[in-house]
Amino acid sequence: MPTHRVHAHLPAGIACVAALLLAGCASTGAAGAGGGPSDAGSAGSAGSAAFPLTIDNCGTEVTFEAAPERVVTIKSSTLELMLALGLEDRIVGSAFSDGPVPEALADAASGIESLSDKVPSHEVTLAAEPDLVFAGWESNLSAEGAGDRETLAKLGVASYVAPAACKSEGYMPHPLTFDEVFREFEEAGEIFGVPDVAADLVSSQRTELAAIEPNTEGLTALWYSSGSDTPYVGAGIGAPQMIMQAAGLENIAADVEDTWTSMGWEAIVDANPDVIVLVDAAWNTAEQKIAHLESSAATAALPAVQAQRYLVIDFPATEAGVRNVGAVASLVEQLGSLGGLG
Repeated sequence: MPTHRVHAHLPAGIACVAALLLAGCASTGAAGAGGGPSDAGSAGSAGSAAFPLTIDNCGTEVTFEAAPERVVTIKSSTLELMLALGLEDRIVGSAFSDGPVPEALADAASGIESLSDKVPSHEVTLAAEPDLVFAGWESNLSAEGAGDRETLAKLGVASYVAPAACKSEGYMPHPLTFDEVFREFEEAGEIFGVPDVAADLVSSQRTELAAIEPNTEGLTALWYSSGSDTPYVGAGIGAPQMIMQAAGLENIAADVEDTWTSMGWEAIVDANPDVIVLVDAAWNTAEQKIAHLESSAATAALPAVQAQRYLVIDFPATEAGVRNVGAVASLVEQLGSLGGLG
């Protein structure tokens, strides 16, 4: 049986995106290397940002009197956004990364200390002496984690959650869109005093997204994130739905109003997806998922499993961030390698 597997640990397109990002940051960040007055929009300067800046972040009002200079990032999405904005010199520690950064950002990330493989403790976080904790999930900011937001504020440490991860009504994107992802890049640019760099990042990503030609075969897809007894799948309003829709895939769990959801194997078999998107994570690899699909009586007979119509996407690309556009390009490319299915 032919094996239709395309592993994309650096999805096609993301290398180009990252190269554009780094080129953009380099072109505006020359002041630190002897640049002149034209470098006023660099990552090391305030650019055209205005302070104080007050933001309603997931229902918590945060005021920045100046751009943060000592930042602890939690989750890959926040780390990689700061790297894409050329702000590696402001990161005093990262934690809870979901995997290596894209190759084009590796040099920028090389000198950043990893504080913890999981959510850092309050003590570890404070030991880095941050003026901001930039969290990928709201749950990262708790008494059991890096510290709850109120306590951190009393200690002079601001906190900011990636807005796409907000869960409260009125704050959680419903649905998440690329316009919202790009808006969040721009908001980060305002917070860190680099609005021009953020604008360049958004422009380059919009250009690449517009150049992607989505699949037109009308294919249905399962986004298989994790789990075996009961799988955890991409639902109808989060990053998985946004990415699949942009790639031209119809999500079999699109009617579930959540970002991710549990979905029984029986329902998956009934839906009979044309292709299966496998999230490749260190704790639950794509190969492990394939082994489960092909050994389970419930799924082994699925045509998508029989024909091994698998698309692979790295976990860090599955949350709102700088990898999302590259993930769309990768899915479209992998679909092309499968041949006509419609």
